[in-house]
Amino acid sequence: MSTEPGKKANEGGGYGYGYGAGGYGGYSAAGYGYGESSGSSGHRTIQDYLLILRERVWYIVVVFLVVFSSALVYTLSAPKIYQATASVQIFRRDPTVMQVQQVMDTEMRGAEDINTQIKVIESGAIITRVASRLTGSDLAAFLAPYDKASGDLATVAGFLAANRRVALQRLTLVVSISYSHPDRFVAAKVANLFADAYMDHNRTLRTVESAVAVEGLKSTVEEQQKRVEQMARELQDYKEKKNMPALDQRRDIVTDSLKAINTEVTRAGIALAAAENRRNQVREVRERNGDLSELPFIAGQAQIGQLSQQMAAHKVTLATMGNRYRERHPVMIEARNSLRQTEVELKKAVDLVCAQIESDYEATKSTFEKARLELQRRTDESLQLDRDALEYNDMERRFRVQEQILTTISTRRTETSMSSEIATQNARIVDPAAPPPEDRPISPNVSLNLGLGLAGGLGLGLAFAFFVAFIDDRVKSSFDIEQVVGLPLIGIIPQIKRMEIHEKAQIVVNNSDRHVAEAFLTLHSSLRLKDESKNSKCILITSTVPGEGKSFCTSNLALTFAAHGEKVVIVDCDLRKPNIHKLFQIENLKGVIDVCAGRAGLNDVIVRNIQPNLDVIPAGGRAKNPTQVLNSKAFELMLSDLRKSYDRVFVDTPPLAAVSDALIILPLVDGSIFTIFFNKVRRKAAQFSAKRLLEANVPNFGAVLNGLNVAVSGYYYAQYYDKSYKDYYVVASKSEPTEER
Repeated sequence: MSTEPGKKANEGGGYGYGYGAGGYGGYSAAGYGYGESSGSSGHRTIQDYLLILRERVWYIVVVFLVVFSSALVYTLSAPKIYQATASVQIFRRDPTVMQVQQVMDTEMRGAEDINTQIKVIESGAIITRVASRLTGSDLAAFLAPYDKASGDLATVAGFLAANRRVALQRLTLVVSISYSHPDRFVAAKVANLFADAYMDHNRTLRTVESAVAVEGLKSTVEEQQKRVEQMARELQDYKEKKNMPALDQRRDIVTDSLKAINTEVTRAGIALAAAENRRNQVREVRERNGDLSELPFIAGQAQIGQLSQQMAAHKVTLATMGNRYRERHPVMIEARNSLRQTEVELKKAVDLVCAQIESDYEATKSTFEKARLELQRRTDESLQLDRDALEYNDMERRFRVQEQILTTISTRRTETSMSSEIATQNARIVDPAAPPPEDRPISPNVSLNLGLGLAGGLGLGLAFAFFVAFIDDRVKSSFDIEQVVGLPLIGIIPQIKRMEIHEKAQIVVNNSDRHVAEAFLTLHSSLRLKDESKNSKCILITSTVPGEGKSFCTSNLALTFAAHGEKVVIVDCDLRKPNIHKLFQIENLKGVIDVCAGRAGLNDVIVRNIQPNLDVIPAGGRAKNPTQVLNSKAFELMLSDLRKSYDRVFVDTPPLAAVSDALIILPLVDGSIFTIFFNKVRRKAAQFSAKRLLEANVPNFGAVLNGLNVAVSGYYYAQYYDKSYKDYYVVASKSEPTEER
């Protein structure tokens, strides 16, 4: 029975796993450890990442050692750098010597001002001042660590800018000026030069600005006087036009009336809300045909209360008389008439109160609207007065400012001249820089460098390990086989220790590796569990590329079936590069090629009893046109005759990725087994080859993973290989009895 590609057959025991699932690149999907194919989630777990790291731990170790050793070498070989620091306090304002305004405003009002001073210290002007002061022996000591450095101003300034650091101490107005240099005495000297240069810069700047200000004041006095006179005339004209002398009185009247009408509007609004509430309650009761006399504001009316009491009294009287008189008795008739009369009067009284409520609502609403309109009018009037006053005040303010300038400008020249002659500073040096201790350089920082080397080495090692895992797209896990390649995993063959190829080919017989022998027994059991593979007589075994152990799997699987009492034959159909005769150390003179060419009969080429119940048909050499041989009628008849004579026919074919010989034979067999070598073939190649197998509509029994490295088996196939299983694979000693299988 055949199954379609990409569809799992549930009937008849078929496998037929789909080939369309999964991805290719790296570890793009989960499934490091073995898991059921139907339960694959497609998501990687923390354990998967740990397995990636475990498999590539040496990558991590090597990268870590390289990075950490580089950091260590750099730390031990780097020259020592010393840093000296001078502290400068910047004042919020200049010291007050005279009660005059300074030409330059140096007051510190916020973070922007203090940051401005820091930028001044960092400026090129300060650096140039310091560079010009380094002369003689100081300059020679400064340039000593820099090989072949010239002593010109630009070069010195470049070194100064590169090694200077200015920082504001947190929550203070103290600025630290630091300089780094291999010579600790030079570092202290330069740091002090920066502090002195900043102080001199401020002093010079003040003197120059004051001189410029004095000269500028000479030409401004007359211009300012003309400006003030012109503004005075404009202010007077505006006052006359707007009747400004009565402005304050008008504003007070409008303000008082605005407050009064605003209060009236508030009261009217409250009254309107109350009236509207009563009206709405009346309408609501009428809509549901309720009793209006139950409303509190209606029941509270004196007339309503009296009529309600009378009605209650009439009802009591009528009930009392009903016990003594019949319905048509004159007394009963009179009592009922009195009750009806009272009800009519009560209804009229209620209607009258309701009408009054409606009338009160309309009157209150009208009053509120009038008050609101009056408030709007008074508000507009007040706003207009404010606009006029604003314009007037603006003109007056500008006039007063100009007038004040005119009043003070004549004395400003004298004050400015006097203040420029008084030396004041907006800063002072708190702590001059001192040479740091010789055993405390700032660079190299041993603990920091080693910490960075440790963290960087570990981080880069992990990143490199994950990168290698990402680009590694070789088949190695059960997820790769079942979800990416698209075949069920039916057997896992461990890696074999070094031995001759003929010994490997008969490992289940010579029992040289119990792990491998048990793996083939497990594969044999897996094939016998499903009816489809159990009843198949002719089985094709192939792989993706050469070297995946398909011939090795063919020989040992055939020997396993033979050991269980079935008559088995191996047919070497790899006519391009035959290998079966090497495995069993037989001649390859006659075989499949001769039978198909008619040069020999089937019985002439069969090598019988290689092992009990096992025969072999070699290829008979290398064919010049293998596809013609395999497509021949003679080849089909040969397989048909073998089916009649043997319980199992195992056909060894070339790899699918190399040639199409296996696809030619595939329609003639009952099923196929796909061999994959652990960590060798790429996912795309294996998936493509498996797809070609499945598209032939011939059952595929599954994939056999060959050459599993025991050292990493726990990473991917913990369910198959575990240390706790080793006791089951111990070979019995010669003195111990063994049980025949």
